[in-house]
Amino acid sequence: MTTLGFYDTEDNKKRLEKLKTIHENKVMIPLHYDNKKSYDVIDFIKDYNLNFNEGNVIKYVARAKHKGTHIKDLEKAIDYLERELQYLRKEQEEWIEKQK
Repeated sequence: MTTLGFYDTEDNKKRLEKLKTIHENKVMIPLHYDNKKSYDVIDFIKDYNLNFNEGNVIKYVARAKHKGTHIKDLEKAIDYLERELQYLRKEQEEWIEKQK
């Protein structure tokens, strides 16, 4: 495959390979998912072993500026963060009760 000088960096080669795989699999990915890197937000979430709520906080914050729904997406992130805090507080309370 012939490439332009733009793709000569390792990061850009990985990104091109990712886009090529997406194209071959006919997977449509919204533009706000493309961070112009060789990794995705999902990779970060997996690397840090974040749960559903924590992962959604990261996703909504990271992609908010790129969708045209910045405030709405930050509010969604807050909602997921509040849900996680509520869950953790409940777990903590239950643990404290068991220690009595």
